[in-house]
Amino acid sequence: MAAAKGTGRKGSAGRRAGTRTVPPSRRVVVAGGGLAGLALALSLARGGGGGLDVTVCDPALARPAPGGDASRASAIAAGARRMLETLGVWGAVAERAAPILDMVITDSRLADPVRPLILNFAGEVAPGEPFAHMVENDDLVNALAAACREAGVTLAAEGIARFAAVPERVLVTSASGAAIEAGLLVAADGARSRLRDMADIGWVGRSYGQVGIVATIGHERPHEGRAIEHFLPSGPFAILPLTTRDGRHRSSIVWTERADAADYLLQLPDEDLREEVERRFGLELGEITLLSPARAFPLSIGIARRFVAGRFALVGDAAHVVHPIAGQGLNIGLRDVAVLAEKIIDACRLGRDVGDDEALLAYERARRFDTVTMGLATDGLNRLFSNDLLPVRLLRDLGLGLVERMPAAKRFFIREAAGLTGAVPRLMRGEAL
Repeated sequence: MAAAKGTGRKGSAGRRAGTRTVPPSRRVVVAGGGLAGLALALSLARGGGGGLDVTVCDPALARPAPGGDASRASAIAAGARRMLETLGVWGAVAERAAPILDMVITDSRLADPVRPLILNFAGEVAPGEPFAHMVENDDLVNALAAACREAGVTLAAEGIARFAAVPERVLVTSASGAAIEAGLLVAADGARSRLRDMADIGWVGRSYGQVGIVATIGHERPHEGRAIEHFLPSGPFAILPLTTRDGRHRSSIVWTERADAADYLLQLPDEDLREEVERRFGLELGEITLLSPARAFPLSIGIARRFVAGRFALVGDAAHVVHPIAGQGLNIGLRDVAVLAEKIIDACRLGRDVGDDEALLAYERARRFDTVTMGLATDGLNRLFSNDLLPVRLLRDLGLGLVERMPAAKRFFIREAAGLTGAVPRLMRGEAL
């Protein structure tokens, strides 16, 4: 396999962890070099104490990350931040991570002159610990890739052409024809996962007929760590704080719009598009500028019929996609990673191999309910808020108003958003594997 720069080259035989030859039963191949794939590879390499051989395969590993204001940003919940800190990655991005210190929700029409604040969440799950940070994806990918190299993970800059699972191993063939025998293959190759299709795992889902528009925005006044979610008839418009860069105050927007309207908006001249953003952004932070091109991606909900098969597992978007209305897509993917890594490492400590059936089924049981619940919750929120029916508006505003007056309910929702409710995996509790 072609190795990404700085990783070295390893063939299918004689692969080593440290000075010891590693058998296929201690070898994992991860397809997909995004956030979920790299986080899983690092979790296994660190948790295995050098006893596991881990390879990440993705053609994109050969391409430099764009970085800067062109980077898309994600909300990293407190549980995911604890995981990244435990893995030794958070320190590399902490200075460029913007804490979300509070979050406000409004519900209005686009032409309304005033957007009354309906719900306000304090942003801490513990003193000094924000419930989430905003991190630019390329910063985090680069930090994870560097940590993977340091931990001895092989980063192979090519895809997987095919694979075949047999009882004692999985035979993986790269796009260049190189072969590797492993105990487990993990697909972290996104919502349109080729490997999921090759494993004959079905997918249940539908399109929302909506598009998510993302961009980095500059503004005159500081955001003070506040995240804002404007619920508008076409869908939510989220303003999320980023760190100041080159003296510019910055925020990331995630703008949900109907697909037909989005096509029109994205063809506008830059100044006209800026004015459309400003209509939704508001003037609280002063005049705004577009610091990056607006990019769009279709929104859908979906879940794989199975998360595992023989010596095969799905994580992240390859297993499930949800609406970005709650900012939880990446976080539930990282929770997949934390649970799967925990099950694999525990199995290895009991003398079983990395593709142990019991461990994989335990992973599927642990994650299926959580992902279905999150999918239904975000689907319900999108249906509730992406409309302009007056009775529905009155009922939802009444419900939000009641939550605003219930501190205990607000604390629960903050901990839920932080990923600290239910059976929290060890990495997300800040504990090493």
